[in-house]
Amino acid sequence: MDNPTLTRRHLFYGALLAGALPSAGFGSAPSLKRLGYKSPNEKLNIAAVGAGGRASEDIHECSSENIVALTDPDDARAEKTFKLYPNVPKYKDFRRMFDKQSNEIDAVIVACPDHVHASAAMWAMARGKHVYCEKPLTRTVWEAQQLTLAAAKHGVATQMGNQGYSSEGARQCCEMVWAGEIGGVTEVHAWTNRPWAYWPQGPEVVPKEAPVPPTLDWDAWLADCDPRPYSPAYVPHNWRAFPEFGCGAIGDMACHILGTPNMALLLTPPTSVECLMQEGKGKYTFPKKSLIRFDFPARDSMPPVQIFWHDGLTEVPKFEGVAADEKLGDPDVNGSLFMGQKGMITTGCYGGGTRLVPASKMQDYKFPPKLLTRSPGHHQDWIRACKGGDPACSNFSVAGPFVQWMLLGVIAMKFEGKLEWDAAKGRFTNNNAANQYLKPKFRKGWKFA
Repeated sequence: MDNPTLTRRHLFYGALLAGALPSAGFGSAPSLKRLGYKSPNEKLNIAAVGAGGRASEDIHECSSENIVALTDPDDARAEKTFKLYPNVPKYKDFRRMFDKQSNEIDAVIVACPDHVHASAAMWAMARGKHVYCEKPLTRTVWEAQQLTLAAAKHGVATQMGNQGYSSEGARQCCEMVWAGEIGGVTEVHAWTNRPWAYWPQGPEVVPKEAPVPPTLDWDAWLADCDPRPYSPAYVPHNWRAFPEFGCGAIGDMACHILGTPNMALLLTPPTSVECLMQEGKGKYTFPKKSLIRFDFPARDSMPPVQIFWHDGLTEVPKFEGVAADEKLGDPDVNGSLFMGQKGMITTGCYGGGTRLVPASKMQDYKFPPKLLTRSPGHHQDWIRACKGGDPACSNFSVAGPFVQWMLLGVIAMKFEGKLEWDAAKGRFTNNNAANQYLKPKFRKGWKFA
């Protein structure tokens, strides 16, 4: 404990990630009995809400277990996965899946458009099912709060799909920061090339009505959103651009890129958020480019810190004190830079390539002692927790608060000026109009749980 930056809180957090401390009901015989403990050698019965796109990768990563049900409103999108499991029941609407198969399901993968995440996850947890939910977990702050509370209430194993939390580089970054290698961190910049070259958004994007494809159940795809005409501008994956369905570049990449700062800096709720710049603001979509600042208070021995989120970039930002030829983050323009009182650290999108800046400082450098255990893999981390093992590293008690502050940035893009945030009251104190975006509206027939 000679290092003043390494406090008891750091050690607690490290122990939690290592599974040495109980969290959300895990780690004791009574809780395992209540959960219906499964031997590590016994397979889980897993259902999936979403079967195409990213969902197919999540299903593959969990294929060591039994896949017993698949749900996707788009047969064309899910075709390849459906063919891999010809004898598994398929559904268009996840509610029907739970109605028919709830008794045989142990755990659920939720990997569908953002607007369905919270409802599907809540339906699963309310029925005692473990949940792996893709990032960004939810589309609104209120939904993230509710999932966090529900996971604790129902005592289920959870994991958000921000796999960088399980990476070696993310853990190395934590240990470097906690060892005081760059002193107190006062500023972090995180950047991404999304949406550039991945999906269109901006003023030229207009969702034009078209006939619904015969392979798509449009009403089931909309789920709890208000009815509207089908448009190919939404499906299969460009829905990210539209606030009703997705969270733009923040929802796609911030859970990955900001995950390492969130973990290493032990971030508590911010005190304010502000969109400092945006270009190409669309009538229907998020802007083409934005810059958002989050202000965080001091945490124990850690000083106040500002987190800057840059999206829509085609090249890495330039920073004072960093040589023009210094390579930061990943080559594909995704990464982060920690700016401390004594130096800097850069990481890639998933925490990879963690190193001091400039790179010459890594010559003969030895990483600090390992305070955190290393992950068996993000999905296996969750599967192990489902079977009564240690809590997954990005379980909802960790992911929920993280997503709540991150999604404040989505709201900030709708307003000029700083938004003051009161975490205890769960609302903005200086802009009541902004508070209407904290919670979504659910259409009739789509009860939340």
